[in-house]
Amino acid sequence: MVRNLGIGTGRRKTSVARVYVREGSGKVTINGKGLNEYFPQVEHANVVKSPLMIVSGENRFDVLINVYGGGVNGQAGACRHGLARALCHVDEANSASLRANGFLTRDSRMVERKKYGQAGARRRFQFSKR
Repeated sequence: MVRNLGIGTGRRKTSVARVYVREGSGKVTINGKGLNEYFPQVEHANVVKSPLMIVSGENRFDVLINVYGGGVNGQAGACRHGLARALCHVDEANSASLRANGFLTRDSRMVERKKYGQAGARRRFQFSKR
């Protein structure tokens, strides 16, 4: 039987990630794929792994992530937020270092909604005098 040491929910823009941390060798699985397969760009993979590097748990934990919604950047940020929360669930002592690096703060920036009578959120339709 597999036992979850920590569980965390991460959110960023419109993405939501459920993160499960287990004892293991450092394997990260996202939606059934490997980390480098799901995030081929190195920057996104590094964003996801950054909380593990802070608590030096790259080779101690296996991470299972289910993420949906949004785009690549939002999903990577949601994974990072959820992983940081799960690592705090594993050991409360991790909280100080993760908070100092800003990994436990929910980034609340969202896309502003489009308003009626306008071309976008703030852009107006072209003005015509005649």
